[in-house]
Amino acid sequence: MGASRSAGPLVDARSLAAELTGSAPPALLDVRWRMGGPPGIDGYRAGHLPGAVYVDLDTELAGPPGPGGRHPLPSAGDFAAAMRRAGVRAGHPVVAYDEGDATIAARLWWTLRYFGHDLVRVLDGGLRAWTAAGLPVTTDEPAAVGAGDFVAVPGYLPVLDAAGAAALARSGVLLDARAGERYRGETEPIDPVAGHIPGAVSAPTAGNVGPDGRFLPPVELRRRFAALGANPERASGSGPAPAVGAYCGSGVTAAHEVLALSLAGVPAALYVGSWSGWTADPARPVATGPDPG
Repeated sequence: MGASRSAGPLVDARSLAAELTGSAPPALLDVRWRMGGPPGIDGYRAGHLPGAVYVDLDTELAGPPGPGGRHPLPSAGDFAAAMRRAGVRAGHPVVAYDEGDATIAARLWWTLRYFGHDLVRVLDGGLRAWTAAGLPVTTDEPAAVGAGDFVAVPGYLPVLDAAGAAALARSGVLLDARAGERYRGETEPIDPVAGHIPGAVSAPTAGNVGPDGRFLPPVELRRRFAALGANPERASGSGPAPAVGAYCGSGVTAAHEVLALSLAGVPAALYVGSWSGWTADPARPVATGPDPG
């Protein structure tokens, strides 16, 4: 069974600070990462939230890259070991944060929930919001880690494979969370082919947050996604198959899209393989330009 359901997926900096001084503070996980570097661990060592443990996206929140994409799901055993090392315990809260806009922290939020631990939140605005509130950072690393007892049970959230993503792009709403120029095929900085999955709708994650990196209010997110064809009514009336899904380059920022959709009241599936998995098979079709195709 998963952990008890949390009040919501976000926590603000001052509320988190109060929780960390309480009798049952959450496990605090720093998941900073940037495509192309520098390594997130360097930022962690330079200063992090007191009590935070560093978790690496490439080696702990993903399996080895391959035909399933650059950041496929980790195995249940490997993910459980990583979370136990970080101090995650059944029935106890977890808070994840990154540098600012939650594009990496959302992957941890999603992966924990997929593996059965839904008592997890994201620090809204990340480290930037924490320091902007005048709250302290430290270079001290926690002395006691590895006391977790987390057991990973997969399947608590819906996922898409390539065939499912293609079908959803035809019959439902498949959102492409990458920057618009990558969707249109004007540039592709890392994957071998530029463009998007035919039928997918462009919905860059940058549109989910304000200039401060914090998520837009739910009413604004609902308005945004409704304009793209994704709304609670459509999702709730879809039956067992998801009516809304999201993908990105490698299944990381698409988790941010799923979180934003959750705030808007729209359940959504994640195509973990995303564009890197889609283009691993050269037989799969590719669309370019501003239209879904």
